Amino acid sequence: MSSADTILLALAVPLAGAVAIAAAHRAPNLREGVTLVTAAGLFLLVVTLLPHVIAGERPALTLLQVMPGLELKFEVEPLGMLFALIASGLWIVNSLYSIGYMRGNKEAHQTRFYVCFAVALASAIGIAFAGNLLTLFIFYEALSLVTYPLVTHHGTPEAVRGGRVYLGILIGTSIALLLVAIIWTWQLAGTIDFIPGGILGAEVPNATVGVLLVLYVFGVGKAAVMPVHRWLPAAMVAPTPVSALLHAVAVVKAGVFSVLKIVVYVFGVDAIADMTSVDWLPFMAGFTIIAASIVALRSDNLKRRLAYSTVSQLSYVVLAAALLTPLSVIGAALHIAAHAFGKITLFFAAGAIYTAAHKTEVSQLDGIGRRMPWTMGAFAVGALSMIGLPPAAGFVSKWYILQGAMATDQWNAVAVVVASTLLNAGYFLPIVYRAFFVAPSDDGHHAHGEAPFTMVAALTLTAAGTVALFFFPDVPLALARQLAGG
Repeated sequence: MSSADTILLALAVPLAGAVAIAAAHRAPNLREGVTLVTAAGLFLLVVTLLPHVIAGERPALTLLQVMPGLELKFEVEPLGMLFALIASGLWIVNSLYSIGYMRGNKEAHQTRFYVCFAVALASAIGIAFAGNLLTLFIFYEALSLVTYPLVTHHGTPEAVRGGRVYLGILIGTSIALLLVAIIWTWQLAGTIDFIPGGILGAEVPNATVGVLLVLYVFGVGKAAVMPVHRWLPAAMVAPTPVSALLHAVAVVKAGVFSVLKIVVYVFGVDAIADMTSVDWLPFMAGFTIIAASIVALRSDNLKRRLAYSTVSQLSYVVLAAALLTPLSVIGAALHIAAHAFGKITLFFAAGAIYTAAHKTEVSQLDGIGRRMPWTMGAFAVGALSMIGLPPAAGFVSKWYILQGAMATDQWNAVAVVVASTLLNAGYFLPIVYRAFFVAPSDDGHHAHGEAPFTMVAALTLTAAGTVALFFFPDVPLALARQLAGG
């Protein structure tokens, strides 16, 4: 099978899976079996492309020509390869988790949930493999639309309000800002293909580059750079597996992936390194990192704390991209992977706590680690990664980001990383301390144990993956170095 065929199948398999899931709606075991088989099939297809990309090849596929020079096309480059591996791999684990969560909480509309999830993964693969800005935009919009039913899954007034904010911000920013930036880029460069070194040549004025960067960074609302971040906490009304999809598997990763890909392949790291009009981005990213960390520190609701932690952690990727050094670009790519594994573990743990103990607030978690040791042990691993401590993957990505900042004497960025690391410790370590070292409160819920087996298995796997990425970062590191031109 050719690489082009593999790309086409990677897009088609989750869509075919969605149809098969819908057809199996009367047989829950079959429906969920189809989900797992589809997820595994997609991952295997993505993995078959990895050796080609590692070897320096760029598998490509052109589906159709919209007009001369404007095509719906796909090309697998190192960053897209990394994103596709993360999204397809974590879909398997998330599906395993979802089975326990959706059944354990007797959720309605389970078939719709699995169908939308599969289409969301097809959209994520389309984003990962996009060969130009048009293809990226089409699948970016598709991902926003297909995740709306997931955000509003419960159908309550609160869920509908959250969904309205979610879709309003994401679609509003993409049409008003991102689409304008893409059309402007087409006019300036005569192409919107992703090309190493960038397509906006040195003849583009400094001020124009600055305005374009503003349009791209805030037009990619999924990256959640303040002030276009409110969709993310608003979406916390969704079931926890959806939160995991939003924060770890597809949606926010599509955001920071897009920002990093645009900086590398549209602007060009070297081409804009000396332009003063881009100097605002590290400060905006730094502000988002610190401000979101402070909100997380003050939040008692566990999912809200994790949501603002995500807003903060995403801007590590934006900050690293904005430093415009090879080391920081490597750090940005690695942090996409590290955050995916660490944050999905944290959300899995939050959902397990809700399912087994019906607790949603940090202040309710006294002693829960004694009754749910697997869940809270995994939570502790995820927390270590978010803080950036070994032996967790977050340490590796922060190390490269700090090296990139120090190599170019960008001490403001160093100060932001150090301060946010302390803030991360401030809002994660008390949860772990409460869980294991504070006596349980007398709340009538002493009898509960762990959540359903599939949920515990999933969060254990992602916690193990977080540690494995620390000890064996070879594949993401090889892809990140190719991206940075190293």
